[in-house]
Formats: sequence, C-alpha cells, structure tokens
Amino acid sequence: MLVRDNNVDQALRALKKKMQREGIFREMKLRRNFEKPSERRAREQAEAIRRSRKMLRKKQERDGF
Repeated sequence: MLVRDNNVDQALRALKKKMQREGIFREMKLRRNFEKPSERRAREQAEAIRRSRKMLRKKQERDGF
C-alpha cells in the first residue's frame, strides 16, 4: 500500500479491505488448526451449496420472483 501524506491509518484500512476481498483473513483462520481431509471436503461442499443457493436467490430476485 502507498502511504500518502503520512496517513498510515488510511493505508492500513485500504490494506485490510484488500486482504478481506482476497480472502486472506479467512484462509489464515482455516490454517490456524489442522483440518482433516474429510472435514475439508464437508466444508467445501457446504460452501458450494451455500454459494449456489445464494446465486439462485439473486437470480430469482433479478427475475422478479
């Protein structure tokens, strides 16, 4: 991040926002503890279901249902 006019707070906020968008905080949280492969598969499958349901809701909202 580029610090302009010695405004570190603003640069830090921008960095945190960028890290949040890229999912770095979430990945750090997941890597904090070991995750068994079966737990990982279950989590990824649940996330995929959640994403698909969210996309379906957004699509229905756009179509006017």
